[in-house]
Amino acid sequence: MGPPDARPARTRRVGGRADSSPEDGLRALFDGHAAVLLAYALRLTGGDRARAEDIVQETLVRAWQHLDRLDENAGPVRPWLFTVAQRLAIDAHRARRARPPEAGDAALATVPALDELDATLDRIVVTDALDALSREHRAVIVETYYRGRSVAEAAQVLGVPPGTVKSRCYYALRALKLALAERGVTT
Repeated sequence: MGPPDARPARTRRVGGRADSSPEDGLRALFDGHAAVLLAYALRLTGGDRARAEDIVQETLVRAWQHLDRLDENAGPVRPWLFTVAQRLAIDAHRARRARPPEAGDAALATVPALDELDATLDRIVVTDALDALSREHRAVIVETYYRGRSVAEAAQVLGVPPGTVKSRCYYALRALKLALAERGVTT
């Protein structure tokens, strides 16, 4: 038998025993190093277990992809695993800093619901259309529709005869319909 590097990858010694397949090599790596690697990854992630487990998983996947280079007889495997884990943690940290921070549930609770947004947008459009009307037409619409006054009550508040309120209301609604159509609102 030749030197240790001349052995095929399937019979390399990883984790202290001869392995018959890459899956056995991965199992040996996991059994021999996963617990220590997880503790190290927990320190790297500030105690975030989910991120630490992700780092350990990715480290072991990369080790599995390089099983042909990992031979404990040629040198310890753990420093290589720690280096890979550290680089993965650094990469993840840089990626998180490059993205804007995620909004939490408290921030999302302050965002109005879609119905509220639609109602607000409708109010903005109607207010803008009312501003396009003459002062007299706007006053009669506000008194009759928004304040819910009858023709007689609106006439008394506005100081005009009831017939004038009816006439202004008719023409004001036509003008409002046109103003809304100019703003893209269809009826």
